[in-house]
Amino acid sequence: QKPRDHFHGAYIIFFLLGIGSLLPWNFFIMAKHYWMYKLQNCSDQEGLAGQAGSDLRDYFESYISIASTVPSVLCLIGNFLLVNRVPASVRILSSLFVMLAIFLVITVLVKVDTSTWTTSFFTLTVGCVVVVSSASTILGSSIFGLSSRFPTRNLQALISGQAMGGTISAIASLIDLAAAADVTDSALAYFFTADVFIVFCIMVYLLLPRLEYSSHKESPSLATVPPDSCMEDEAESGGITNTSFLPKSTSVPPLRLILQKTALLGFCLFYVFFISIIIFPSISSNIESVNKSSGSVWSTKYFVPLTSFLLYNFADWCGRQMTAWIQVPGPKSKLLPILVLLRTVFLPLFILSNYQPRAHIQMVIFKQDIYPVVFTTLLGLSNGYLGTLVMIYGPKIVPKELAEAAGVAMNFYIVVGLAVGSACSVLIVHLL
Repeated sequence: QKPRDHFHGAYIIFFLLGIGSLLPWNFFIMAKHYWMYKLQNCSDQEGLAGQAGSDLRDYFESYISIASTVPSVLCLIGNFLLVNRVPASVRILSSLFVMLAIFLVITVLVKVDTSTWTTSFFTLTVGCVVVVSSASTILGSSIFGLSSRFPTRNLQALISGQAMGGTISAIASLIDLAAAADVTDSALAYFFTADVFIVFCIMVYLLLPRLEYSSHKESPSLATVPPDSCMEDEAESGGITNTSFLPKSTSVPPLRLILQKTALLGFCLFYVFFISIIIFPSISSNIESVNKSSGSVWSTKYFVPLTSFLLYNFADWCGRQMTAWIQVPGPKSKLLPILVLLRTVFLPLFILSNYQPRAHIQMVIFKQDIYPVVFTTLLGLSNGYLGTLVMIYGPKIVPKELAEAAGVAMNFYIVVGLAVGSACSVLIVHLL
């Protein structure tokens, strides 16, 4: 008899690990008011140095996006090569400890006076982003690969948890912004929250292999998924297929076979995140309220945190959660890539909203605050639903023994999409 997931323990653990895998990235980008405060002395200077400092502040999100995504591509390649050579537990725990160490450094720097070395502080921050993003990539792809050995509901829990991490970060940022009068006090509480949660993720991961549900059980292999149907995982009743925490083979997985089987889904995943990272946060977080001149608290202090960060992440989570009940179109459907390509329309919609500052394109068509709210909601929902749908399909259309490697490969498509999109976002922001 196959083990049962008592009290949904494994589901909850994967959900929490999903939160933890993207929490550092979300905490970085959502502390915008803190980074602007730390970098303000750069732009206060006169001449070329002041211009360079102003550039660092205006395009901070774009620089952070590049620093976080480009190294991730190399880390994913390394993780794919090591997937059968280094146990998942080693990769996951080492990544969590590295992330914890870097975040402790960032927390300490909050109360350090960096006003005399702001440019060096920016360089150090970017270096921290590179290390944290690399560790987060290895963590996320390793957990995703591990969850691919479990029934689909656990994979969906992980992906839904990743979006919830963004929502939690946005809420924490808002609470800190409202409660603390001093920027550094707010940032200290904010980053300390991240430290505590990373420690919590380490603790819950150590519980996973001790669950009866995680014990090794052999069962018939589920090689493929029907072309246009929702996936009925034969192990959904509770059992796990081939879930030993130590890999049996030490060879490199057949990359060509995996890429051939996941080519269309991989393109869809690439393009979903390519469009999303161009817009969020580089463009969306710079869309100001048209009533900003009124000086109200809503338009000057809370408009961007609420309408950009919180709304996008909550909509993204809702989209991911929808895949627990609805899984259409199917993995072979022609409608799936069409829906993915239609998301391109979000680019002109956001560009023609009240993005500030503008240097070249002065046209603003959508001159009411409701427009970016609607656009951000649709962007987040479509990113969450379509991205999760494709990620769920990927490991299920290959033989079970390749499920973990396919899960890592699907993460590779995501990171490449984020890397290319980040580079494009810098170009588009400068053209605006």
